[in-house]
Amino acid sequence: MITNGLSAFHESSSCSLARVSTGDLTAGELRILVAIAGEGSFTAAAQRLGLTQSAVSHAVRTVERKIGAVLFQRGRSGAQPTEAGATTVRHARRILRLMDTMRQEAGIAAAGGTTGTIRVASFRSAAFHLLPGVLSRFGQRCPRVTVDVSVVPETDAGVPGKVRDGLADVGVTALFPPVDDLVTRQLFEDSYVLAYPTGHPDPRSLPTIHWKARTSAETEAWCARQDWLSANDIRVEDDDVAMSMVRHGLGAAVVPRLTLGSAHPAVAVQELGPDAPIRRIGYVTTPEMLNSAAVRGLIAELRAQRTTEHRPSVSR
Repeated sequence: MITNGLSAFHESSSCSLARVSTGDLTAGELRILVAIAGEGSFTAAAQRLGLTQSAVSHAVRTVERKIGAVLFQRGRSGAQPTEAGATTVRHARRILRLMDTMRQEAGIAAAGGTTGTIRVASFRSAAFHLLPGVLSRFGQRCPRVTVDVSVVPETDAGVPGKVRDGLADVGVTALFPPVDDLVTRQLFEDSYVLAYPTGHPDPRSLPTIHWKARTSAETEAWCARQDWLSANDIRVEDDDVAMSMVRHGLGAAVVPRLTLGSAHPAVAVQELGPDAPIRRIGYVTTPEMLNSAAVRGLIAELRAQRTTEHRPSVSR
C-alpha cells in the first residue's frame, strides 16, 4: 500500500525507474501532469481535478515508471518539474489539445460547421493593430468558434514558447530566433522607423527612448552603427509606453512600423534610409494543430490581411 505517494517512490527511484513499463499514458494521467505543473503542488492539482492527493501521487508514480524518469521534485515550495518533467508536460499539453481538436472535428463532421475554441498568442502591437481585422473576418468565416487571445511579452521564449509548450494553438510573432521545431510562415516584413514629436526640427538630436524587446542580430548591429542613438537616455518596459513618451515630447524612438498603428497626431514618423532594419512577422503553430479546421481558417485570414492598412504618413 502506498502511503506517501511520490516521495516514497523518489527515495528508491534509481532502482524502480530501471524497470520501465511499456504501457501507454492515459488522458487522465496527462491531465494530472499538466495540473501539477500549472498549480505548483500535488495538493492544489488534486483540488483542481477533484481527486485525492494520494490518487495524484499514485498517478505520477505510475507515469514515472512508464516513462522511466523522475518528473517532479517535491519540497517545501511545492512540486517543480525536473527537466524530464518539463519536456513531458509540454508534450502532454499538446496531446490533450489534439484530443480536444479531435472531438471538435468529429462534431464538425457530424453536424457541419466549425466549432470550438482556438487559442492565439501574439506580441502586443500585432494584437492591437493586426489581429482586430483578422479576427473580424475570421468571425464571419467561423462564427461558432471562440477565440482566446493572449498578449505575450517579446522577451525570453516569447510567443513561440507558448505554442511549443502547448499553451497556444497559433502564434503571431517576429520570426527570430529560428523556430525549426514549429510550423512557420512569414506574413510580411515590418520596417523600423523613427517616431518623434510632431514639429520637432531635428528628431535625431532628441533623447532616445529604448524599450525592451527581442531584436535580431541585424537590428542590433544597425543600432550600434548609429552614432546619433544614445544608449542611456530613457528605458521603458514596452513599445506602448515608448510611444506615450514620444507623444509627450520626451524623446524619439526607433520602432517597427506596426507599433504605430493609427499614429497619434502628436507623433511624426521619419524613414531610416535604405539600410533600415526590418523584422519579419509570421505565424507559428505545431504540426498537429495545422490539421485543425479552425487553425487553418485563422491562418488563411492572417495571410489575407493587408499589412498597409492605417499606416501613418512618413516624412523623409
